[in-house]
Amino acid sequence: MRLILILALLVAAACLWPQRRPDGPIEFENVIDRTGITFMMNNSVTPEKHQVETMIAGVALFDYNNDGLLDIYFVNGARLPDMDKSDPKFFNRLYRNNGDGTFTDVTGKAGVRGEGFSMGVAAGDYDNDGYVDLYVTGVNRNQLLHNNGDGTFTDVTEKAGVAGMHPKLGKTWAISAGWFDYDNDGLLDLVVINYVNWNIATEKPCAVDRVRSYCSPDSYTGQPAILYHNNGDGTFTDVSERSGIGKHVGKGMGVAFADYDGDGYTDMFVSNDTYRNFLFHNERNGTFREVGVLDGVAYNDAGKSIAGMGVDFRDIDNDGRPDIFVSGMTGDTFPLFRNLGRYFDDVTARSGVAAATARVTGWGTGIMDFDNDGNKDLFAACASILDNSEEIDHLPAKLPNMVLRNLGNGRFENVSAQAGPTFQVPAAHRGAAFGDLNNDGKIDVVVMTQNAKPEIFMNRSPGRNHWLLLKLVGTRSNRDGLGARVQVIRAGSVPLYNHATTSVGYASSSDKRVHFGLGTADHAEKIIIDWPSGIRQVLTDVKADQILTVRESPAQAK
Repeated sequence: MRLILILALLVAAACLWPQRRPDGPIEFENVIDRTGITFMMNNSVTPEKHQVETMIAGVALFDYNNDGLLDIYFVNGARLPDMDKSDPKFFNRLYRNNGDGTFTDVTGKAGVRGEGFSMGVAAGDYDNDGYVDLYVTGVNRNQLLHNNGDGTFTDVTEKAGVAGMHPKLGKTWAISAGWFDYDNDGLLDLVVINYVNWNIATEKPCAVDRVRSYCSPDSYTGQPAILYHNNGDGTFTDVSERSGIGKHVGKGMGVAFADYDGDGYTDMFVSNDTYRNFLFHNERNGTFREVGVLDGVAYNDAGKSIAGMGVDFRDIDNDGRPDIFVSGMTGDTFPLFRNLGRYFDDVTARSGVAAATARVTGWGTGIMDFDNDGNKDLFAACASILDNSEEIDHLPAKLPNMVLRNLGNGRFENVSAQAGPTFQVPAAHRGAAFGDLNNDGKIDVVVMTQNAKPEIFMNRSPGRNHWLLLKLVGTRSNRDGLGARVQVIRAGSVPLYNHATTSVGYASSSDKRVHFGLGTADHAEKIIIDWPSGIRQVLTDVKADQILTVRESPAQAK
């Protein structure tokens, strides 16, 4: 009887996790030297090891001029200790995609050089005018940069009321931010993820065996996030306390969004540094309930909090339920939480992710289908927290990035060593953004590196799988369609699921277009879009290998 039960379980597992044969390698090529990009992130590193130095920075992929090509916005530091950004080597930089593999620096014309010691960036069209705006987080200054539609941006931070000022703490140390429409009113709201209470003037030195180092987060008290509600007139209202978000003090690093229980309202996950993670369930009445412990994502499988860094919140197993992937530091492993419907199951060990990540530290993360086989893979931008970790921990400070291939059977394989020679180069990686830079249907990656040029990883995977890239245009929903849930039906294959979001990884912002790898299918029988407005839109017999613009139809709400 026991043998029969075991065999039955194995058969059930095979049904849940269908096997597949690899279609070819996942390969990347770092083409930074051919792009014309000269930006070099500068964290103003000092012998004093100021805490902010090790934490930057993020990057955004977004189409600022609506030419159909993803442009790149790089975040940068400032001179320490005064956090002055007047030297051009500290400017944030915007590069326009020329469409031929090169980029042009348009920072000056666009007016987006930034202010203060910047950390991260979030892209979203908050006023529904058809042009994507930027919110830049930082230590001493946050900025909302309104896209004017003519190649320039205007700093509207004060007018909009989103300076990142806490009523008791003053200016918070903001690392990440994200745009989402939490009340489905058709306007993007803004959450700002804050880190710890730190002041460069009162900072105490830290050392390990008399060697100066960056302090542990345990040396500082945490800060709550700030939630801004979009009023629809260019201004925002701080609803942190009213919503319940501001009542939870963490040490926030990353933020990601998904409707994990399918109730039509977007929920939020926040990764915390050496503190339990937060999962904010949207109560559909303007408030959130923190359910991280209850739903099994607050701690790792050993019941411990980790040094949570980046996070992505997407369906890894094509069951229609978004799962969670979090990067951590060496010894933590990078938790992978599988959504079982009513709660999450930590599958880090049995998926193979624990073995691959136990000895590395990760920052930026992403759940993306890099080989277009219909199974989303995992990416992590890796590097030590300490730039002198060789001396302190006897571990390398610079690490190569990591890509884990989804085998389609509940397991992931570390294929980093086969992902191309330029992918093997170690560096002080931080934030990462994902998107199709050349519109060939393959997801590329831009990775920030400290005190060096960024990495522009073009996806050179040789497989011939088909794909779709959906550009959603909301009418009743927010213009970017953020929060829309998309299902793709292929003949004879399991359905595919994804959703529209730009908040991915660590302090970064990715392509808002929704990507699907279709495997061998040359068309989609159906595409079902559930918009935040409640409208369900169905497309039929959609040809593969195209970028398809889908405008929200005035169809009846479901």
